[in-house]
Amino acid sequence: MDAELEHRYANVRAAMAEHELDALIVSGSEYSGFEGSVTYLSGFQIVHRYAYVVVPADGEPQIVFPTEARYVGEHGTAQLEQVFHDRPGEQLAATARDRGWRRVGVYGLDFVMTVRDYRALEGLDLVPFDAEFDLARAVKSETELESVRESVRINEEGFEAFRAAYEPGVTAAAAMAPAEEVFVARGCGRLTMNMVLVGPEFAIAREETRLGDFVLPSLEIAGPGMHWVEVSRALGRVPAEVEPMVEAYREYHAAARTAMRDGATAHDVHRAVSQGFTERGYHLGHVTGHSIGMTMIEHPRVGEGIETVLREGMVLSMHPHAIAADGRACLYMQDTWLVGRGGGEPLSRLPLQVYPD
Repeated sequence: MDAELEHRYANVRAAMAEHELDALIVSGSEYSGFEGSVTYLSGFQIVHRYAYVVVPADGEPQIVFPTEARYVGEHGTAQLEQVFHDRPGEQLAATARDRGWRRVGVYGLDFVMTVRDYRALEGLDLVPFDAEFDLARAVKSETELESVRESVRINEEGFEAFRAAYEPGVTAAAAMAPAEEVFVARGCGRLTMNMVLVGPEFAIAREETRLGDFVLPSLEIAGPGMHWVEVSRALGRVPAEVEPMVEAYREYHAAARTAMRDGATAHDVHRAVSQGFTERGYHLGHVTGHSIGMTMIEHPRVGEGIETVLREGMVLSMHPHAIAADGRACLYMQDTWLVGRGGGEPLSRLPLQVYPD
């Protein structure tokens, strides 16, 4: 196990000890954004099906696959013992009973673990551990930050490709295709989830969708290191009803540089960055922001009443979704930020503006 992986296990086991867990089961699946938890603890990237990493408080971890998934990725990259079983839940339950585990945490209990495996764990004291696991991995190591910055550079290249292809009347698919070519060429593989906003709604970039004079792309990718980032800017002619939203975005960006500091709460950051929007009477549709890493959306969310304390080295995706009272006009731009000791650092070099400006 390399030093980076040992560092990650130390973080996770510290969280386990705090909650008196005998073991932790970390669930991952092929659904984009949910495979990163397994990669974080094993080095293995799921290509198909699902897998679990079993982390005992003491002893060596394992990665458990369903037998039908004998090949679901480059198995040589896994730095753990690999176990295959027709019904992985039965394997997990048998291991727990053989080792006398009482309290077993589960990451992915609500959204990732398969029903058949959950049923096999009946009788164990299962502890939902989504937020705790995410917080244990929220502060990024220097190695992880290198991966994050590489993802940001790739995302920026993709935005420039989208920008070069965009003109009023072009199809959403035609504008997005050059960006996706960049992402695949730079090693993202299938770890992209890129859309456009049609009105305030997110939509797949389809051939039948014609883009107008003002476009809001949503670009979300993970580079070769599998760290997700989100960077995008609006394009085109700003409608008059959107101009105040652009000014509110500038205010959010300035506020985040101060508010996004070690020791602030997610609630504090939300209040600071959303003030310019709420004072102008806008609704905020999508979540203001969230922690982001090898899973696309991690805890904590940046929002009202979220009292999680931010720490230096956390990476947050921020994207206030301003929607006018009529529910039609909106503005949505994405940035990936690094929480610093005295304030936030936007990791993208792209100026916060509507292109062309």
